[in-house]
Amino acid sequence: MPANAAIDPFEYEERCLAPYAMRTRKSKGRKHAEPVHPFRTLYQRDRDRIVHSTAFRRLMHKTQVLVNQVGDYHRTRLTHTLEVTQIARTIARALGLNEDLTEAVALLHDLGHPPFGHAGETALDECMRDHGGYEHNRHGLRLVELLEYRYPDFPGLNLSWEVLESQAMHSKRPDAPEVKPYLSVGQPLLEAQVVDAVDSLAYDCHDIDDALSVGLITLDQLADVPFWTAAVERVRGEHRAIRPEQFQPTVIRKLIDWQVVDLLETTKKNLEAEKVTSVDAVRRCRHLLVVPSVEVKQLKSNLEAFLHENVYRHYRILRMAYKGQRLVREMFGEFRSHPLALPPRYRERANQQGLEQTICDYLAGMTDRYAQDEHLRLFQPTSFV
Repeated sequence: MPANAAIDPFEYEERCLAPYAMRTRKSKGRKHAEPVHPFRTLYQRDRDRIVHSTAFRRLMHKTQVLVNQVGDYHRTRLTHTLEVTQIARTIARALGLNEDLTEAVALLHDLGHPPFGHAGETALDECMRDHGGYEHNRHGLRLVELLEYRYPDFPGLNLSWEVLESQAMHSKRPDAPEVKPYLSVGQPLLEAQVVDAVDSLAYDCHDIDDALSVGLITLDQLADVPFWTAAVERVRGEHRAIRPEQFQPTVIRKLIDWQVVDLLETTKKNLEAEKVTSVDAVRRCRHLLVVPSVEVKQLKSNLEAFLHENVYRHYRILRMAYKGQRLVREMFGEFRSHPLALPPRYRERANQQGLEQTICDYLAGMTDRYAQDEHLRLFQPTSFV
């Protein structure tokens, strides 16, 4: 092929992807028909639309575990998303999967999170108890199907069916009307399974890293965690003279690398054992294929138990969670009692989609700092702007 010859993206997929990878030509397409792009596939355009969305930029100031005021170096919802995307794309390439689809699914997976992390989600779910409840996966669908408003020809981002399906399959409320249409196809695509597995391994490792960095836990406490101690042994064996400031990031990197290699090896074995040679075979499989080995799954479970007991229930984390929940509940109640206090665009929407749902959309879209500022404007007598 000449050096300046254009590469047909569909031909590239046929030539380079594994038989069980999702191809653009097999996509169910978009809800609102659009012309085919001359050199970008459906999933490349999905990826770009997500990155350019308002909701994606807001992830920069949304809680992962720690709110922004704690420091400048811990993960936010955005940095977690980028780390998941990078690891997932690496695994997708090693397995011969569709990297663009994997990347789009990864970039979308946390888009629906409200301010203050899972604490904010709990508060919104309580506020919406009589109005369908709230779950970040469902709200992520709502964002990209309806609430984003960048394009004049359709609501939302008009993403492909496969990216929306992957988001819907994360939902823990399969009977929800916005989720149900996507759940009749069998198992998730391998690209979606990769993102789900990577999300779990990434936040385990990064939550340990952040908790150590801000002093929620100590290295001595981790001495009773088998996964950590085994990773430490590997690091010590490879780096006899490692400096103290390099020790923590090196062990975290070892934990991630260990799990990525294990996930790849186990997945390849599963694909061979199940004789998976097509997307249809993935769909028909009785269980997920992208999973860790039994050994790593046990080590991971023990690590997660440590996190739940020593990090997620730490008094500093709980204080932040309670404060975030209180702010969300109070603002929801205030806007419900005084809907004219909503910004004009949301007041107009309330007439069409209902007051409670509109308040929920407004609050869920807030960053941590915007939510705190809005709470001050609503409730502090010295703030009138």
